[in-house]
Amino acid sequence: MFNVDKLPIIRKEFALKAVRQDGLRLQFASKELKADKELVLEAVRQDGWALEELRADKEIALEAVKQNGWVLKYTSEELRNDEELVLEAVRQDGYALEWASDELREDKELVLEAVKQNGCALECASEELKADKEVVLEAVKQNGWALEFASEELRADKELIDIRG
Repeated sequence: MFNVDKLPIIRKEFALKAVRQDGLRLQFASKELKADKELVLEAVRQDGWALEELRADKEIALEAVKQNGWVLKYTSEELRNDEELVLEAVRQDGYALEWASDELREDKELVLEAVKQNGCALECASEELKADKEVVLEAVKQNGWALEFASEELRADKELIDIRG
């Protein structure tokens, strides 16, 4: 005879197996299961885009951005101002800088990490950092086309133009 009391456990086990194969299967889970931290963690570890519920939970968001930096866009506003989380996101995809808070887009070390991963992430940096030769140099080394996003003065800098090629 089937024990009805064990039904939630069976549903969760089934859901865990499903999201381990494809994290996006989380979308088909019940609201109750989507709120289950263990299940959501498994889903985002498999596919960062599964970040659906618990998007204000730093642990889950951290796992998601390690898998796919772009999902920073779907985290809470508070988390988009979390230096550790944003750093992980831009290390995975420099263009995730686009979704960072204005304050973090002014953080030179964080922007340097972003442009080292994707030079064109310079587009998302603060105006001050677009005029910072060290930042622009790193961006152009990674991708010559990044010079397009530098300040007007640096776009005319002979050293940077030579690096661009």
